[in-house]
Amino acid sequence: MAGGRRRKLHLSSLFGFRCGKSSLQDELQQIGGPGFSRVVFANEPDCPEAINLNYGPNYVSTTKYNLATFLPKSLFEQFRRVANFYFLVSACLAFTPLSPYSAVSSILPLVIVIGATMAKEAIEDWHRFQQDTEMNNRKVKLHNGHGSFRNTEWKKLRVGDVVMVKKDEFFPADLILLSSSYEEAICYVETTNLDGETNLKLKQALEATSNFHNNSSFQKFKSRIKCEDPNANLYTFVGNMELEGRQHPLSPQQLLLRDSKLRNTDYVYGVVVFTGRDTKVMQNSTEPPSKRSKIERKMDKLIYLLMASLVFIAGIGSVVFGIKTDDDMVDGRMTSWYLRPDDTDVFYDPRRAPLAAIFHFLTAMMLYGYFIPISLYVSIEIVKVLQTVFINQDIQMYHEESDKPAHARTSNLNEELGQVDTILSDKTGTLTCNSMEFIKCTIAGVSYGRGVTEVERAMAKRTGSPLISIQESGGEGDSVRKSSVKGFNFSDDRIMNGNWVNERHSDVAQKFFRLLAICHTAIPEVNEALENITYEAESPDEAAFVIAAREIGFQFYKRTQASIFLYELDPFTGTKVERSYNLLNILEFNSTRKRMSVIVQSPEGKLLLLTKGADSIMFERLARDGRDFEEKTRKYINEYADAGLRTLVLAYRELDEDEYQRFSKEFVEAKNSVSCDREDKIDEVSETIENNLILLGATAVEDKLQNGVPECIDKLAQAGIKIWVLTGDKMETAINIGFACSLLRQGMKQIIITLDSPDIVMLDKQGNKDAVAKASMERVKHQIEEGQKFMSKSSSETFALIIDGKSLTYALDDAVKHLFLELAVGCGSVICCRSSPKQKALVTRLVKTSTQRVTLAIGDGANDVGMLQEADIGIGISGAEGMQAVMASDVSIAQFRFLERLLLVHGHWCYRRISSMICYFFYKNITFGLTIFLYEAYTTFSGQSAYDDWFLSLYNVLFTSLPVIALGVFDQDVSARFCLKFPILYQEGVQNLLFSWRRVLTWMLNGVMSAVIIFFFATSAYEHQAFRRSGEIVSRDILGTAMYTCVVWVVNCQMAVSVNYFTLIQHISIWCGVAVWYIFLLGYGAVTPAISTVAYQVFIEALAPAPSFWITTLFITISALIPYFAFSAIQMRFFPMYHNMIQWIRFDGRAEDPEYCQIVRQNSMRTTTVGVTARFDARPSVIRKARIERS
Repeated sequence: MAGGRRRKLHLSSLFGFRCGKSSLQDELQQIGGPGFSRVVFANEPDCPEAINLNYGPNYVSTTKYNLATFLPKSLFEQFRRVANFYFLVSACLAFTPLSPYSAVSSILPLVIVIGATMAKEAIEDWHRFQQDTEMNNRKVKLHNGHGSFRNTEWKKLRVGDVVMVKKDEFFPADLILLSSSYEEAICYVETTNLDGETNLKLKQALEATSNFHNNSSFQKFKSRIKCEDPNANLYTFVGNMELEGRQHPLSPQQLLLRDSKLRNTDYVYGVVVFTGRDTKVMQNSTEPPSKRSKIERKMDKLIYLLMASLVFIAGIGSVVFGIKTDDDMVDGRMTSWYLRPDDTDVFYDPRRAPLAAIFHFLTAMMLYGYFIPISLYVSIEIVKVLQTVFINQDIQMYHEESDKPAHARTSNLNEELGQVDTILSDKTGTLTCNSMEFIKCTIAGVSYGRGVTEVERAMAKRTGSPLISIQESGGEGDSVRKSSVKGFNFSDDRIMNGNWVNERHSDVAQKFFRLLAICHTAIPEVNEALENITYEAESPDEAAFVIAAREIGFQFYKRTQASIFLYELDPFTGTKVERSYNLLNILEFNSTRKRMSVIVQSPEGKLLLLTKGADSIMFERLARDGRDFEEKTRKYINEYADAGLRTLVLAYRELDEDEYQRFSKEFVEAKNSVSCDREDKIDEVSETIENNLILLGATAVEDKLQNGVPECIDKLAQAGIKIWVLTGDKMETAINIGFACSLLRQGMKQIIITLDSPDIVMLDKQGNKDAVAKASMERVKHQIEEGQKFMSKSSSETFALIIDGKSLTYALDDAVKHLFLELAVGCGSVICCRSSPKQKALVTRLVKTSTQRVTLAIGDGANDVGMLQEADIGIGISGAEGMQAVMASDVSIAQFRFLERLLLVHGHWCYRRISSMICYFFYKNITFGLTIFLYEAYTTFSGQSAYDDWFLSLYNVLFTSLPVIALGVFDQDVSARFCLKFPILYQEGVQNLLFSWRRVLTWMLNGVMSAVIIFFFATSAYEHQAFRRSGEIVSRDILGTAMYTCVVWVVNCQMAVSVNYFTLIQHISIWCGVAVWYIFLLGYGAVTPAISTVAYQVFIEALAPAPSFWITTLFITISALIPYFAFSAIQMRFFPMYHNMIQWIRFDGRAEDPEYCQIVRQNSMRTTTVGVTARFDARPSVIRKARIERS
């Protein structure tokens, strides 16, 4: 980098950071106004003015709680749930005489459940606190005011501090760059943590501070910075620096953001302008949207239903109790003398029966509370966490090449993975590798490159072309050779090995590859040990261009801030020569300009403008005498797009000195602007010079499909999942990628909605925006209506909807969006081209809200974040575009093909397990609670419980909790192999067959029947006969304990009957629940009667010695299971569900019989319209149709 300091003028011209001029004073006046009021005293954080400003510290906390707020906030979160609030009220009432049980037995289960949930919250928050502590305690070198620097923690930094950051360190706060280890005061920054982009950004300090190259330079440094207030925009910054009486405008080029990393630069000096919560990264750290699964929302409704039932039966009991109490006084005598109504204040007083009924209602509400499963929420949370562990540990979803496993970032949506109806997918980096390969190009109207793309292979298969057989047999000369260089898959002997000098237009070829080697912002990294050069580029496309130029013979090997150095092949001598080009200006690429240019001065002194960009932009900028090859270039560009390639047009022109000087002056003024429309001014100035270009040719790079994408899409289509592709690519490229991955197929009718009609184009040129908008809206609506008519005429055809970004803008309008959705839902495939990030999110929202089905969005880049957060489930691909999509996702995977196993296996299992778990929870609680109610009715609603207080409290917590957790973690209706072999099984979740109201109510009815059988069989068996040898009949404590034993046996055996896949853990959990009950009964009965009350020695002395107890328990258990067993047997034999049919295959031992499996598969398979299977199924009909047309 030596020599950079003598080119100060070139630096200033290149990046435009000169001191402000008088013409800019109007723009500078907004500094200090609303939104621009921040004042920073650089290197003077302790001065009185700085202290008075009272800016926040650099300490950052992402925790949800602290020591003071944990208890109140966490308790508030827990008791927001209606069930928990109900149990809290019941626990409070347990301290009153109304309680049918002791206060301790009521409070303990609630404390255990709430405590477990709060402990989980505390552990998660503790992990966040540890991460915050690690970050806040990182060290950075801080200027101590005497020309020396010392290490200090990030959290101690203040606004105005001067810090020194070294290579590969993160920036501790938002800094203004003062100088760097480079003479030109530049540095390279990686912003992966901020915007997900892996490319390096170039930053440059002001010339006024660029000479601060050592610590002592800052001993007397003082400055005042005025800038914008804290905001979330990562890409804008407006301010100025007052240094030695002069104003210097500041821009994003000098701003170094917290959490970005210094790369390829030994050190930088910077002054802190934003700290802590004021930094841009923290301003962007909004909480992700709260997502709850549909099952969880339905579960809340079921809780409300149970609570309504609870109020209803409590009301019935209270009314009956009030009537009975009122009738208790007959001729002045009390018939229920054993209740001692004469010795009560109000509870059984016949003289105050209405008030007694009200009090009984409160007692009944507490007593029947066991209808509500108190441990349901905490059990589900435990199960979901364990399910995510299995997802994360699945070796089948581990990508060895990138060393990235699947990672479930949240456990709230596990069951949603089994209910996905529509997938909305990005293309680049999601369906494709985002690893670009230079494969073809056209130069001077001649096409070069013999490589065959994935799309061309798919097209050849569709048309029966001999292309593939030629390629595989080694024909076409050098076409079969594949380069070992990453990013370069070009093969053509006319160009390679210096043969381009023999071409007719060798001068154009030289300019073409020279432009590729110069027009970029890539950074070369020379590995002297391996004697090779690698490139850090802003995008994979740009890296592919530089590599292609190198392989052809134009090697870019070094850059300074003012020069680019190449090794070129001299066409006259045939030797490599070194050439350097003075880099004067870079006109950067953005989504509006769709092009990038550089202005350089060649060694011969010529001023050259080199431009590359999209064909839609570039052709209109060509000079009249620069269109010699336009027609042929357009032809080849269309062919490349048909082959699924991404194209860019290359052009250039020479500039004269006067023209360049005028442009340079305007460009520098635009760069120095501190107004809000600074970027627009830069674009306007760039427009003035990027015209009258001379066409050189076009490049074509391939973004290959990821491995297994067509097969994965085929399986998802067989599972009945709809797949939409939302991409920013051109329509032709998107269509051909659709064919390559089997989203589109031959014979599928395409409905294309576009605004590329002549009348719209003419209106657009006239500049009448209102007329354009009105005409566009009418045309889009007309095309949608025509598409619906087209579909209605042919019910047997399969349709694909393809729409571009401009049309999508109007299709998403409130007046049209429902028509658009109706058309889209009726199509087999939907491809939205040229979609912006906002449009992706809006389409996702439309599908989610209008269809009321589960949507899944999958993407890999920062532009997919809105879509991922809007969908019910967001899947991030941990690919080459950084981690922002992953950080915004609910689950991350390394490859699209892993989506097949994630949904069809884990999604199905999780949905089935959670559904069965909730149904079983309601079953066991209704079984238990209804026996309490029946006993209440049996005793004329006396408010007396059938069971001991601790029997009541430990039912959900101890005796029946483990089996249901084991069910939620380990149960499998079919194996993973069968889940993938029979994708239609997934439809059980999409149609919500396992958690429909019918199934839930069936389980509840099963609970009612079990409770009725247990109660009436038990009372009939014990009521009117001697229970012991001495002739005593059973008492309440014996009857209650016997009934409770039957309940424990029945609900645990019900679990054993309903489980599909037994493991040792499930056996242990089920039978341990029963064993723990007997152990508890022995232990609790041995405790002093002051504690165990009526349960004292009840098992040892009364139940165990009686044969009738054991016989009755066995008989009742079998009887209670018969209804479920009979129902399941009839259903599986005569009305089998999808999983029942697959289970028959396994049980019949014909799992390896391909013919039998195919019959079952065909009987259960939905007709698919996309995917490899649909393509093969459609082939006979296509052939027949072609024969008919030929005949």
